[in-house]
Amino acid sequence: MYKSLVVAAATIVGSGVAFAALAEPQFVTLQHSDMLSSNVVGLDVYDTSNNDIGKIQDVAFDSSKAVKGYVISVGGFLGMGSRYVTVDTSSVDIAYDTANKKWHASMNATKDQLKAAPEFKYEGIWNASKS
Repeated sequence: MYKSLVVAAATIVGSGVAFAALAEPQFVTLQHSDMLSSNVVGLDVYDTSNNDIGKIQDVAFDSSKAVKGYVISVGGFLGMGSRYVTVDTSSVDIAYDTANKKWHASMNATKDQLKAAPEFKYEGIWNASKS
């Protein structure tokens, strides 16, 4: 078995792909109040007057793998002409609406404020292939 691991490691290293030493898996138990990214990505974001101001397109993580922010698309029509902005997670209130059995996102901002925010572009490492 050891010989197989050495051969596999040499093959991987020889291919130019570098892997960090991985720790043993640590398992967690999710709490009822926890969210999944699949519950967040795709949520329409509403302002305090319940106007649709954008949509959460992505979740950003920092180098320690903690959630850093949300990428929100604003403007455009049917995906054309949209621009993206990133906001801190504390700027968006996301909660599960038990009465309607769906997730809801809101923030204290206007569509114009989002349109005026610095633009995020899916370029470089943020546009790299996942496979």
